Amino acid sequence: MNIHSQRFTLMGKAGMMECLLDVPEGPAIGIALVAHPHPLYGGTMENKVTQTLARTFVTLGYVVARFNFRGVGASEGVHDRGFGETDDMEVMLDHMQQRYPNLPVALSGFSFGTFVQASLYQRLLAQGRAIERMVLVGTAAGKWPVPDVPQDTIVIHGEQDETITLTQVFDWARPLELPVIVIPGADHFFHRKLGHIKNLVIQLWRKPGAAES
Repeated sequence: MNIHSQRFTLMGKAGMMECLLDVPEGPAIGIALVAHPHPLYGGTMENKVTQTLARTFVTLGYVVARFNFRGVGASEGVHDRGFGETDDMEVMLDHMQQRYPNLPVALSGFSFGTFVQASLYQRLLAQGRAIERMVLVGTAAGKWPVPDVPQDTIVIHGEQDETITLTQVFDWARPLELPVIVIPGADHFFHRKLGHIKNLVIQLWRKPGAAES
């Protein structure tokens, strides 16, 4: 599948945001927002796991938006511990819903990005705004106070994650009765295991009886 990527800028709450739009070949069936890992530890919207999530959603037929958080790349502003980043993700969501109206919305993130997306989910819930589903990879439980997420959220974690341990993720997921998919041998960045993320999300995302693309 060919992926058509477009760079654009968007005014966020702290200045201009450097953004990337990935567009499927046919008409989009939904909007997916992808959040990257921690900006102070080298996280960018071109991180390999973030790219994998973007490609996965394009394969599923979604138009995908991601952007560099404050202070990363050409994005203005300074890191705001996830709070300002959640504000900016809401700005992106509003922009995408204006650009592609009446489409369902998926939220996905990796590491620090899972905290941002879970925070956005809770904000949207309070506003009465529905989302379709979430995908959280390397969930930052224990490192950040990751809020509750829906029970159909796809949670993927590496067995040998040295940054966020399985114990931390299970302690977060247990009271939510949230299943966690563990990739054997995978570290935090899923080196040589990225294909598992894409395959799992595609398999689990499709609704029963949905036509194969």
